Amino acid sequence: MKNIKILGSGCAKCKTVMQLVEKIAKQHNYEGKIEKVEDIAEIISYGVMSTPAIVIDDKVAFVGGIPSEDEVNKWFNEPTSCCCGCCK
Repeated sequence: MKNIKILGSGCAKCKTVMQLVEKIAKQHNYEGKIEKVEDIAEIISYGVMSTPAIVIDDKVAFVGGIPSEDEVNKWFNEPTSCCCGCCK
């Protein structure tokens, strides 16, 4: 199961991204947690300088805007990495 984090300060774009990801997640029957990260130190720890940003399995997947629904759908259609990384 993918670990998803939405990085942002809580601005309108950040809220829109959160709603979009939650909507697509529901369509894919995703039962994992979608975490909202507003802590600036944690956001910077990912090397992100522009928000909103999306982190999937601890890798930055998108930065600085609102992704398209097609792009978000692709993230949910990608296989999840196994413990040794051979499945991705």
